[in-house]
This record gives sequence, structure tokens and C-alpha cells, in this order.
Amino acid sequence: MSDKSELKAELERKKQRLAQIREEKKRKEEERKKKETDQKKEAVAPVQEESDLEKKRREAEALLQSMGLTPESPIVPPPLSPSSKSVSTPSEAGSQDSGDGPVGSRTLHWDTDPSVLQLHSDSDLGRGPIKLGMAKITQVDFPPREIVTYTKETQTPVMAQPKEDDEEEDDAVTPKPPIEPEEEKILKKDEENDSKAPPHELTEEEKQQILHTEEFLSFFDHSTRIATFAKFHPNLVVGGTYSGQIVLWDNRSNKRTPVQRTPLSAAAHTHPVYCVNVVGTQNAHNLISISTDGKICSWSLDMLSHPQDSMELVHKQSKAVAVTSMSFPVGDVNNFVVGSEEGSVYTACRHGSKAGISEMFEGHQGPITGIHCHAAVGAVDFSHLFVTSSFDWTVKLWTTKNNKPLYSFEDNSDYVYDVMWSPTHPALFACVDGMGRLDLWNLNNDTEVPTASISVEGNPALNRVRWTHSGREIAVGDSEGQIVIYDVGEQIAVPRNDEWARFGRTLAEINANRADAEEEAAARIPA
Repeated sequence: MSDKSELKAELERKKQRLAQIREEKKRKEEERKKKETDQKKEAVAPVQEESDLEKKRREAEALLQSMGLTPESPIVPPPLSPSSKSVSTPSEAGSQDSGDGPVGSRTLHWDTDPSVLQLHSDSDLGRGPIKLGMAKITQVDFPPREIVTYTKETQTPVMAQPKEDDEEEDDAVTPKPPIEPEEEKILKKDEENDSKAPPHELTEEEKQQILHTEEFLSFFDHSTRIATFAKFHPNLVVGGTYSGQIVLWDNRSNKRTPVQRTPLSAAAHTHPVYCVNVVGTQNAHNLISISTDGKICSWSLDMLSHPQDSMELVHKQSKAVAVTSMSFPVGDVNNFVVGSEEGSVYTACRHGSKAGISEMFEGHQGPITGIHCHAAVGAVDFSHLFVTSSFDWTVKLWTTKNNKPLYSFEDNSDYVYDVMWSPTHPALFACVDGMGRLDLWNLNNDTEVPTASISVEGNPALNRVRWTHSGREIAVGDSEGQIVIYDVGEQIAVPRNDEWARFGRTLAEINANRADAEEEAAARIPA
């Protein structure tokens, strides 16, 4: 029973609410009707004025037609809604009634949308000429899409130089043009190629076949710039490559490929390496390498993953020295001399407050191909002497005490590719040239012509010469990959007891002749 009573009470409340809503709605309807009647009463006077205006307009049109003129249709279209009326302000209505209103009077027109009010004047009705103005032309240039490809195995990080106009470029960023369908296809193909499975690993048999092919041997000849046996390690061969890697072979291993190699990274070399040398003692030694960008690195033969030390060889804070050859004096691991691509020779040191390039020596007219410090140890110290070979067809004798050459040997008629002092004779050195000729110079006998010469059969270009430790044999390598070993006679290779003293006198004569030549040259300049 309580539920039914509650339902009845709820129904009664709803009925009362509906009745209130109906009454409120009825009241609002009455107010709206009353408002509309008031608006109609207010619009009676303008309608009358509108009819008078229309009557005058028709009379004017009839007059124009009688004179043979057709009235122009107004540019502004009449209101679309029949309920929209042209309403004039009281001041304008008075002037129109008088018939002599101002020409520039304005008329209000209501559009179909009552929220938009357009104000037009008689000057906007198309009766006067249209005024044109100057417009500023803006030109926009869209550059073509830049396509960048990179095929190197390892990217070398480079520090970007800041630009002065970076802020201006940031302010005006040009939009990139859309990618053409053809370019999209090319990019998709590249992605598909990259996502392909890696090639299968070669078997030992296939590797051996590749190692013996002509193409591999030719590639190895071009990629490996220099190779040398590691001092204190008779089984190890160190090589410098064109890519900047240092590679290490072990002839005790069955592998023909390197057992170690340095990484391709900015911490090591990223330019061709023409100079590798092991310096130090049996228990404390390092591998020293220099690349053509002037970077010198020190390595441990046990770990080539990262250099122990590195330094940039720069002359007077200007440009890096493009090193092509290097030599250390006997027993010295800190000071060394280098030859460069521009033909200059430099002395340098690895450690200390003056680490880097010390002095420059000028005299050659072409790139330095070989350099070697005096190697024979005896009664007199000649470690300050060194010889160089060059593309200018000459070999020059130098001392670290003077930045001009002591003497120039000019008996060759082709590039001189390498030069090396005898390890036992103080006045003897050997050089090789591009015509396949090996020359031995004993400066105690003659400084104008070599003491002994021989040409290799076929006249290939000889690019390397090396003495054995005993000084009794000499080996030369040519551009075709062949090595020829010669025996040197005792009368040339074995020094006599007075050779050091004689060589001292020879150097004194060379210095005196050079001083006389310089005085004569200085005397000729004023004349």
C-alpha cells in the first residue's frame, strides 16, 4: 500500500510540474505576440517612406527611358529575403523627401543573415572607375631535394665549424619539396637491399682461392702502403694501409690475413699511413705510425685496438704536415725527422715541453720519398747527419745543425724512391731510382759519382732499399712486387779503421765548399 501511495504522490507532483510548464510557455507566447505587434506598428512609417522612394525611382526610370537611356542595374543585389527592407536614417529620409539630398548618402541593407550588416554607398554601385593599387611581389625559391649517399665502412666524426649566419638560416627555413614517386621507389629499393640477409661466410678453401687471384694481389698492392718486420719480434710483420689501418701479420700462423688490425676511428688514423717504425729496447718498445694528415700514434704490439698516445704534427700552428717518410736516430726514441709531400724536411720530438715539429729544412723541389738518419756507430758521432731522396731526381745530405742541405747528389735521371745509410760504414749509403738502378755512394772516395751501380733486369722502378745488420747484403724491392738481394764486396762494405776520421775531413771539405758557394752567391746579388 505504501508503494501505491508513493506512486500516486509522484504522479501528482509531475502533473503539477506539467501545468506550471504549460502556463510558463503560454505566458512567453503572449509576450512574443505582443512584441511582434509593437514591431509592426513601428515599421508602418518606414514602409510609407519606402513606397514614396519607389515611386520617385520609377518616375526617374521612365524619364530616362523616354530619353533613350537604359538605367544601369546596381552592382549590389537587392535583398533576397522578402521580409528584408531598406531602412533609411531619419536625416536621410528628410533629404530624400526634399529631393535634393547629398550624392554620398549611405543606405543600410540587411542581408539574409540578420547577424551581418553591409553598408554600401552610392560610390560603391559601380558608377565610378575602379581604383587599382600597386602590389608587392614576393619571390620564393624552392631548392631541389638534396640526395646524399655514403659508402664508407665507418663514418669519421668531424667537428662542425660554427657559421656566422646560422641565426639567419634558422629564421628563414625553406620548406622541403615533396618526394617524387620515383624517388620513393628508389628509397624503397635501397631499404630492401639493406634489409637483405648478410652474405654467407667463406670456407677456408674459398678464401685461399681468393687470396691467390690476380685481383686480390693487385688490390693488396695498392691498399698496403708499407710493410716492415717488427723490431725485437722476428715473426711479426707490420703494415700501413691506404685506409689508415695498421695491420699485423704473424708468420707462425697458418692465416695469410692479418692477426691484428687497428680500428677505423677518429682516435686512430683516417688517412693513408706511409710510415711505421718500432723504436725502443727489447723490454720497452713501441710501434710509431704517422699518416698523411700529420697524425702520429704510438701503439703497443700486444694491443692495436687503441693507440697509447697520439699527436698532430703542425708547423707553426698553420697547416698539418703531410708526412711521407720518417726516421729515428740510433738509440733515440724521442727525437725524429720526417719528410713531407711539399718537399720540406722537419725535425720533431714526441715528448716534453716542445713536443711536435721543431724546425723546418728546405732544399728539395718535390715530395720526399725516403729519409734515413746516420746509423753507423764508431769513434766519431755522426748521428746529426741524415740523407733524403725525392721526386726531384736528387739525394741530399743534411745536418740537424743547419736548415740548408750540406750537399746534393745529382747523378740520377729519374725519381729517387729510397735511400739508406750503411749500418756499419760511416760514409756509405745506398739509393734506388725509377729506372731500376741501385747506387752505392762512399763519400770518402767520391761525392760526384757513385762508387758502385747496378741495374735490375727489365729496369723496373725500384721503390725500397734495405741493408742487413751486417752491412754485407742489400735488398731492393720493385714496383712489380719482386725482391732482389745483392752481396756487397768487402772492399766496399767493410770499413777500415780510419774511415771515421776520413769522413770527418770529408764533411769539413763539404762545409767549406758550401760556405764559399754562399759567399759567391751573396757577392753576386749586389752586382
